[in-house]
Amino acid sequence: MEYRFLGRSGLKVSYHLVVGVSILFQMKSVPELKSYADRINASVTYGGQVDDNVAEQCIKEAYDNGINFFDNAEGYAEGKSEIAMGNAIKKYGWTRSSYVISTKIYWGGKGVNDKGLSRKHIVEGTKASLERLQLDYVDLIFAHRPDTDTPIEETVRAFNHVIERGWALYWGTSEWSAEQITDAHRIAEKLGLIGPLMEQPQYNLFHRDRFESEYAPLYAKYGLGTTIWSPLASGVLTGKYNKEIPADSRFAANFNSYFQNSVAGLETAEGKAKFAKIDALKIIADKLECTLAQLALAWCITNQNVSTVITGASKPAQVIENIKALEVVPKLTAKVLAEIEVILENKPAPALKFR
Repeated sequence: MEYRFLGRSGLKVSYHLVVGVSILFQMKSVPELKSYADRINASVTYGGQVDDNVAEQCIKEAYDNGINFFDNAEGYAEGKSEIAMGNAIKKYGWTRSSYVISTKIYWGGKGVNDKGLSRKHIVEGTKASLERLQLDYVDLIFAHRPDTDTPIEETVRAFNHVIERGWALYWGTSEWSAEQITDAHRIAEKLGLIGPLMEQPQYNLFHRDRFESEYAPLYAKYGLGTTIWSPLASGVLTGKYNKEIPADSRFAANFNSYFQNSVAGLETAEGKAKFAKIDALKIIADKLECTLAQLALAWCITNQNVSTVITGASKPAQVIENIKALEVVPKLTAKVLAEIEVILENKPAPALKFR
């Protein structure tokens, strides 16, 4: 296993990490599921649709193969995902310094103050997460989404309070705009506080603009680290949906209206165009003697602004298959990457400038 520093910090994280949620999907507006909390609770999660024993096996398989970073959130399976992960860590008795745990705060419950990024919810949500994880602290804590109803100054102060209390070591954001991240840093600098170290954005072969263009000025200016999600575009980049929807697949599952709507989206002209590109990418994967999924993961890793890649797994064998993507990275020469660009035709425009 190889490791990278998380942004401008001394913390080293594995290129791959196992997550509390084994499906992390693209965030798009879905009529039947109006809030992110609805969508995330409908997904397959450790402590939810994935059996706890299997979850423990996946976590152990990852750890035994050098993965040291495990991601979670208070909103995953309404907290059950954190409980499952906490139980696994306790069961195996690993030394605390040997692993990195993150959680995310925003959707903590149905109460009026159980959501958002107010000081009250950040403090109470963090303490509740630690109790479920059975830990004294998490290494990373994220603002799971921006909260336009709460002043950023309040959020910055609250996360610094959490760090000062020793409940977390670093704080960051998830799906914040470059402008919002910049505002957080400006406020932190003005107040002599700590700004966000890392961002958790969506990034994959089909979703590139924000990561490669909008965030571009932040990597050098603030040393922004990233823990990217959906590297396989909700499984579409595995190639298994190109001909039909497998009966045992996530897209065929009746429990998730989001994926049912995604299936309909795959039948559009845009969806069919993606399938054509996936077929072309599969030819490159075959030449490199790897799976399409491993090619997609390796492509993400080649971007040096990617600190680590969030990969989901619902069985231990998937953990091993994901790790093998590291063997593909050296094969992605400049020539191969250029061939991929020709297929994708989606290279982002130059970075946007902001004050």
